[in-house]
Parts: sequence; structure tokens; C-alpha cells
Amino acid sequence: MTSVIDRLGSPAATGLPGPPASPRIPRKRRRRIAAAAMVAPTVAGLLVFYAYPLVASIYYSFTSYDLFSPPRWVGLTNYEFLFTSDPRIGNAALNTLWFVVVLVPIKIVVALAIAGLLARRTRGSGFWRTVFYLPSLVPPVAGVVAFVFLFNPGSGPVNVVLGFFGIEGPLWFSDPALSKPSLVLLGIWMMGDLMVIMLAGLLDVPRELYEAASLDGANGWQQVRFVTLPTIQPILGFSVVTGVIAALQYFTEAAVASSVASGQAAVGSGTASTLGYPGDSLLTYTQWLYVRGFSNYQLGYASAMAVVLFVTASILLVVAMRRISAFHPEEVS
Repeated sequence: MTSVIDRLGSPAATGLPGPPASPRIPRKRRRRIAAAAMVAPTVAGLLVFYAYPLVASIYYSFTSYDLFSPPRWVGLTNYEFLFTSDPRIGNAALNTLWFVVVLVPIKIVVALAIAGLLARRTRGSGFWRTVFYLPSLVPPVAGVVAFVFLFNPGSGPVNVVLGFFGIEGPLWFSDPALSKPSLVLLGIWMMGDLMVIMLAGLLDVPRELYEAASLDGANGWQQVRFVTLPTIQPILGFSVVTGVIAALQYFTEAAVASSVASGQAAVGSGTASTLGYPGDSLLTYTQWLYVRGFSNYQLGYASAMAVVLFVTASILLVVAMRRISAFHPEEVS
């Protein structure tokens, strides 16, 4: 038996309601949904691993929190103690500022100079590029241990070589006056990654600009001043920003150098006793933050230190970016 619809015709002809039509999503809305789905994992990661820890640190900075008991609100007590009563925070902040002011510019200048030499396409340039880049692949801990051995005051190869020339070798990592400069030497040795970035920027400078400057009578320094530096300005800005951030977070190299130079092999268990050796000269802000938070379990105070570090880094980076964006060749001395 045929159905009524088969005998009478389509639903429109019979006046009966047909099946509901599937709603169509506008193309623009579909694109927005697809874009949101693609961005969602990144946004979720930023919220979970960056935004939430930042907000939580700000909250805990106003509390007394030891990780085992509920946080207790104390207001500005942590900040007051940080700026007025902490006995070692001054040395830690000054040492960290020293690395920002000294280590970062020296690494950038040396990396740029070596990149300028390696940018010349000569025989063996590929070999030397590899030689200068390889130290950056060495793990930081291994590099520090090797440097402490090389600069050992008693039996280190560096002092032994100096002794052959009748020069009394210094104490290096055991001397408060030379411990930070010794780490600067380590930073220069391991600046291969920065050198590669500089090299890529120099190779990307159009040769026509140098030829035009040469025809105008510009010498080598003038070409660097008016052609090279303005052209690689974005790379210099990137190097300054990443260098300042790394210097403000300087931890591993200083902690391992203090531990090994003092005769302690384990950084984790010996941090409190070897911290800043020699004479607090290698005590950095992040080391003291680590000890306060995870050795003394003063998580509220450590959060206050982290908030101050975040604000300081933000201010320094804003100032640096403004200076870089306002850079002109005439300002280069």
C-alpha cells in the first residue's frame, strides 16, 4: 500500500509540514569559530601557566603562607620587610643589577663583533662559525663546573699557564672582586646563540647600502654607524630585551659557581650554606627568592619578591624599548 504522501504528492502540495531544515551558520561566524578553536589551546595555556600564577603570586604576597597551612592575610608586611629589614636583599639586588648593566652589554658587543668578522665569506668561515656556536650547546651546569676547574686558584690550567710567565694567578671564583667578572667570561664563551642571531641580521643587510655609502666616501666605522646599526636595530632590540630578562633571572650559573668554588658538589642541599660564595658576591635576587620560598618555606614573602621583580623587569623593558624605538644613527657614539 502506498502512503498518503505518495498518493497525494509533496508535503507542500498537501499542506502538511515537512521535516525541519537544518540551520546554516554564516560563513563569517564559521571562520570565527574555527579561529577560536585554533587559538583556544594557546589561550588556555597562557591562562593556566602565566595569568593564574601571576594573580596567585600577587595575592600570596599579601599573606603569610608556608605551603602547609592556609594563607593568613598580613597586608603590606612582606613588602615592608623586603624594603627595610631583609639583611641580604640589598646585596642580591645590587649583584643582579650588576649583571644587567655589565654582562648584557658586553655579550651583545662581543657577539656583534664576532658576527661581523664571521659575516665575511672567506675560506673556513663555516668552520669558525661552528667553533663559536658550539659552546652555547653546553649545558649551563657543565659549563660552570668546567670554568671553575679551569680557573681553580691552586691547580687550574689558567693559573698554571700564567705561572710559566711569572704571573701570580688570582683567586678568580674565590675572590669577591673577580667572581662576577669570571662569570662574564663564561657568558662570553657561551654567547654562540646570540652570535648566530647577530650573524643572520648582518648577512641580511643589503650590500647596495654599503656600496652607496662607500661611493659617498664613508669609511668602515661610518658604514657601521649609519648603515649596519640602523638596519639591525630590531635584532639589537630583541637581544637587549632577552638579555635583560635573562640577567634579572640569573640563577643557575651563579648558584653552581658558588657551590663548586666553595667545595660543595650539591647545589640543592648546599644552597643555604654556600649561597653567594665568596662573600655574597654571587648572591643574586632569584637565589635569595628561592631560599626564602623553598628552603625557609616563606612563600608569602617569596611571592612579594617575585612581584617586585616582575614590576622592575617591566619598567626596565619599557625604558629599553622606548630607547630602542627612538634610536637614530646620530645618537651612536
